[in-house]
Amino acid sequence: MNVKVFHDKASLGKAAAEQAAIAIRRAVQDRGGARIIAATGASQFEFLDALTREPEIEWQRVEMFHLDEYIGLPVTHPASFRKYLLERLIHKTGITQYHLLDGDNNPEGVVHRLGEELKAAPIDVAFVGIGENGHLAFNDPPADFKTEEAYLIVNLDEACRSQQVGEGWFAGVSEVPRQAISMSVRQILKAKEIIAVVPDARKAQAVKSCVEGEITPLAPASILRTHPNTTVYLERNSAALLRPELRSSA
Repeated sequence: MNVKVFHDKASLGKAAAEQAAIAIRRAVQDRGGARIIAATGASQFEFLDALTREPEIEWQRVEMFHLDEYIGLPVTHPASFRKYLLERLIHKTGITQYHLLDGDNNPEGVVHRLGEELKAAPIDVAFVGIGENGHLAFNDPPADFKTEEAYLIVNLDEACRSQQVGEGWFAGVSEVPRQAISMSVRQILKAKEIIAVVPDARKAQAVKSCVEGEITPLAPASILRTHPNTTVYLERNSAALLRPELRSSA
């Protein structure tokens, strides 16, 4: 795992976007197209804004898959991850090949259908975050490190649901859905490259556990350390609890 620490969220987002753009351009040049996995949430704001402004990306040759989505939340809800990706990535770039998780209609069918689409060919680069409870996608602790299913229907724990309230997506925990569709841990690890964007002080303990602690389902994102090509982008606040040699890595 390569850990890079930046002064602020803007410089973090720009650097991560530059690496992501290189991966996309390379895949388009080498194979005629790129397959990517996109994350959502407040942590991805600066990164996606910078990525959509990167030059010379042939977005019409990019196929995008969705990392996770709530079950039972309409696309019109402010917290909908489909709405988020449409507004912050798809409409801004003109991507025409995209697969959004509809958790509002037959989630079991969505899990099967999009799982087959996802497994049809390798993923070039996956964009992910790390939750305050260490979750990877919506794989809350203890996460399933073994299943080969591409997507899962998962139960969201209280820490995860509280995070969504803290980020301003919901007025209270009672409004946050209790279930979601999530890409599985092993499916994320099948991507050729993983870029994890993790700003904010509220993520510092999760970052420390996942970067320095035991690789365990109790800290789901710790599994990223087993991937041969993962870069974790932090800023000084999210990196605050790491060992000094890691805090000054970039």
